[in-house]
Amino acid sequence: MISLPVLLQNSLIRLISSLLLLNLPVKVIKMVNHCLFAVILLMEMIVSGMRFGADALRMDYYIMACPFAEGIVKNTVNNALETDATLAAALVRMHFHDCFVEGCDASILIDSTRDNTAEKDSPANLSLRGYEIIDDAKEQLENQCPGIVSCADIVAMAARDAVFFAGGPVYDIPKGRKDGRRSKIEDTINLPPPTLNSSELVMRFGQHGFSAQEMVALSGAHTLGVARCSSFKNRLSNFDSTNDMDPTLETTFAKTLSETCRAGDNAEQVFDSTRNTFDNDYYNALQRKAGVLTSDQTLYASMKTRGIVNAYAMNQARFFFDFQQTMVKMSRLGVKEGSKGEIRENCRKTN
Repeated sequence: MISLPVLLQNSLIRLISSLLLLNLPVKVIKMVNHCLFAVILLMEMIVSGMRFGADALRMDYYIMACPFAEGIVKNTVNNALETDATLAAALVRMHFHDCFVEGCDASILIDSTRDNTAEKDSPANLSLRGYEIIDDAKEQLENQCPGIVSCADIVAMAARDAVFFAGGPVYDIPKGRKDGRRSKIEDTINLPPPTLNSSELVMRFGQHGFSAQEMVALSGAHTLGVARCSSFKNRLSNFDSTNDMDPTLETTFAKTLSETCRAGDNAEQVFDSTRNTFDNDYYNALQRKAGVLTSDQTLYASMKTRGIVNAYAMNQARFFFDFQQTMVKMSRLGVKEGSKGEIRENCRKTN
């Protein structure tokens, strides 16, 4: 059977031959040639399923086995966020915390047992929310197409849909991840703490293959959500041997953070003025020295990354483009394929 791209190539050759017989200007023929070549390239990508990686993560991975998978996840996420818009930040954060520990394999979803303390019970993950959204989507998918859609793919799709719901860029991700069988609290040491400076962040993200620009783009996810006082109170007193307070903090904003912390370690401070809207206001806050975490404000304080912050603060479209590209890249970290993983029946425990 002849493939669709080959048929198009044959048609292109016949069409160009006909145009030559009509004695049309060379520029016109070249323009038609270029246009048809672009169409062939696009069709080749579609037919091949836009493969990613050895075992071929694909954009259309579920098109035959579970064609409504994407719609089910999207509707589940949208329904949840219409009730509680703050969960958009939670789903994006869950995806990040999953991928940076053992790869994007839904290990963050596994519950602890008597014999094992799982990732979700690490101090770094205790504030994660939104597990019930993943459970809801998984239950619907198991009813529709049992044993087909992985929890890892659900987490990745849910984060993508949460970004779009909050007003961020629309993007697609390749699917086909398998679920991991390991989830241990000690592995969460790989998560970057909120006290890192720019150089440390560049090194930590670089270990996962990200550039400094990609690190700053991913940090822009903090345009959604809040931070707890326990994550930034170190900036307010006894900061270092020279300064009682973090010198990169704007004075008035420092008072705001101190006021927040009077309510205790679990008191919440928004990252920017548009808590539930995905935009570039986070970078504008950094320019005002109103970054909440050390790992936020250091992006502007350091000359290595300040230019990237300024670019994103000035051009939201550029931030959106870089963010979506980097999210796709992150979604492929440590992916389990084939026999290296499984499709969990219940996202909270291995089969």
